[in-house]
Parts: sequence; structure tokens; C-alpha cells
Amino acid sequence: MDYKGKVVLAYSGGLDTSVAIKWLQDQGYDVVTFTADVGQKVDLEAVREKALFVGAVNAYVMDLRQEFVEAMVWPALKSNAMYQGKYPLNSALSRPLIAKYLTWVAEMEGAVAIAHGCTGKGQDQVRIEVCANALDPKLNVIAPVRDWHFSRDAEIQYAKDNNIPVPVTIESPYSIDGNLWGRSIECGPLEDPWTEPPSDAFTMTVDPWKAPDEHEYLEISFKEGIPVEINGEPMDGVAIIAELNRIAGGHGVGRIDMIEDRLVGFKSREVYECPATVVLIQAHQALESLTLTRDIIATKADLSLKYAELTYFGYWYSPLRKALDSFFDSIQENVTGTVRVRLFKGASVVVGVKAEKSLYVDSMATYSEGDAFDHESAAGFIKIWGLPVKLWRMVHPEDKIKIPDLKVVGGPK
Repeated sequence: MDYKGKVVLAYSGGLDTSVAIKWLQDQGYDVVTFTADVGQKVDLEAVREKALFVGAVNAYVMDLRQEFVEAMVWPALKSNAMYQGKYPLNSALSRPLIAKYLTWVAEMEGAVAIAHGCTGKGQDQVRIEVCANALDPKLNVIAPVRDWHFSRDAEIQYAKDNNIPVPVTIESPYSIDGNLWGRSIECGPLEDPWTEPPSDAFTMTVDPWKAPDEHEYLEISFKEGIPVEINGEPMDGVAIIAELNRIAGGHGVGRIDMIEDRLVGFKSREVYECPATVVLIQAHQALESLTLTRDIIATKADLSLKYAELTYFGYWYSPLRKALDSFFDSIQENVTGTVRVRLFKGASVVVGVKAEKSLYVDSMATYSEGDAFDHESAAGFIKIWGLPVKLWRMVHPEDKIKIPDLKVVGGPK
């Protein structure tokens, strides 16, 4: 077969990308692998050695944890981005970063294309290809698993036939993607929406019913929307997320089970475990409720959904996402303070919040002595506030509210 040049493969060490090395070789390519360390729980040196064992001519492993947190995770946290209000985008956020360095390695190696191990019904194929095209419109993208049309069982058999070690068996067929921001679990028994996720699907969180019988309090301090301390101890972003994953996961906090509308057009049952993510978004929202005005909170809610959609759909490098970042950055200037969270048996509850520039004014909120609210102004306010609907009724007296026939006890005789 004719030699076609080098291709850079996004390599996780899992089933899809491991069989992709062999398949690309059979098509006439030299395969260079690229593995991004974004905090997944794997032996990255072993992944590199495995890539070379399977047949890669070179294997890159890069520690991108700090950049992942600062360039992807923190902007998403500032926006409280959750796709369809539930999925905190842990996998989706890593794809733009992977695409960025895939294109960089391709340039370094003089590769003719990049490649990924996504299937034809997967969402990451869209994210990686759209992001790569946004960064280098001339770069070709190859999708071996999509082009090959192999089922998962057939892939497992192909790996066995070609002496490719993979951490998947037909008896334990989960498809896993993990990083600092969370872990996505698919396939096997999880494909049935009626089936409760088995305990063996989870590794970051204990079963809530097996969690400690004593609750635990955490105090998380934020500066301009970014967490900077846990219980008064300053930490960098990677350490904060790792510590919250450990503590909250130990209390069974962070499991998400949802029916998700996939980008490629069908519904899918998705299971996630994101201990730090769930706690941080919850705490961040609580602090915002104390420091942002009502109209900003309402506007931000709509834009947060749009931000999550852009990330989910692979439009991270779009001008709209960049513009939204400017908005979220500007409103985070006063989101500085501390949130107290109680963890217990799978639940995370905000039980206290304080801020340097809190909009909660005691003299206005209190019903006790020291109440400074002007009660006499309320009557005039109500008249003006209700004037539009009062005028409507005066012009349309026939538009009466109908009272149904009810059995009434008491009333006029």
C-alpha cells in the first residue's frame, strides 16, 4: 500500500483509539499519537508506551491540567454552564484544548492530517473537527472508527485478533472519559433508561448510602468568580478541584443521571460523576445571588444556557463564545466572598454565604428593630406597578375571570 504520510491521532489508550492505530497503519499512514493530561485517572506513561507498542512512530503526552482549568473550566464556571441545565460539560470542555494541541503537533510533525477515535454517532467527532477546522481550516481530519463501521463488540474482537491490549471486555463494556472536571460513563447496562446505574460504574463517588453517617462542612472562598481557598487554605485551581473531588466524592456527591439530547439528533441516557463541579457551581450560584442584581441574574441565566450549548456543540472557538466571556468576566468583578456548604449522603447544600460587596442590606431585609424600609411608599408603588393591568380591565370589562361552580361553606346568605 502506498505511503500517505503522518497522521496525528488523539489517543486515550482506550478501545477506539487503540484499534485506530492499527487501522491507520493498514491505510498507509505513520501514526503519531497525542495524549492530553487533563486530570484523568490513568497512567499516562503507560498510555504512551502502549501507543508505541501498538505501532505508533512517536507518542506525545502533555500535561495540560493547568491550562484546562484556567482556559476552559474557570470560564465555564463563571457562566455556570450546564447543558440542558444538568450536564456540566466535563468532556465537552476538554475537546477544544485537545483540538488545539492536535493541530500544534500536526504542524510540528509535518502531518497531513489529524485523527480521532470517535464513532459516527458520537458528539466528540463534531467538537474535535469543528474546533480543529476553526484553528487550521486546511487540516484534514480522519475518523477511523466512524469510517470503519465496527460495532463495539467487533472492535473488542479486532483488538484481540491483533494483540492490542484494551481495558474493556464484553462483560464490562463501559465507555469512560474522565478529567479533573468530571467523569462520563456510557454503554453496557447504562443504555437502558430503566436500569439503575450499577455501583461498579462509579469510581469518583461512593454510593450515597455507604457514605459517612456524619455530615461535613466546607468553606469555599471565591475571588472575582474563581475559587481560591478551601477552609481558608489558598490553593491553585488544579488542587482545589482535586481536593473537592476527594472530599465531596467521599460523601457520594456529584452523580448525574439524565436523558440528554445529543448534538447528532437523538436522545441518549448519560451518566456522569462530577463531585467538585457540582459543589463549585452550586456555591458560585449562591455567591452570585448575593452580589449580582436581579436583572443581571435573569439575563445571565439565558446566556449561560447559550454558553453551554456553544460548548456542547463544538463552537468553543466561535466569536460568540468569546463575546460571552467578556460579559461574564465583567459581572464577576464583585463575585468575591465565601460560601459554606454541607455535604451528607449524596447531597450538597449551601448553608451560608458572605461577600465583601453583598447587596443584602440588613436594615432593608429585617422585620425587627432597625427596619429602615419606607413602608409608606409601598401603597404608591403598588398603584403605579399595577396600573397597566388596571387600565386593561377598565377598557375591557367583559374580559372577566370566570369563577367555577364550587360547593361553598359560609359566605353571604
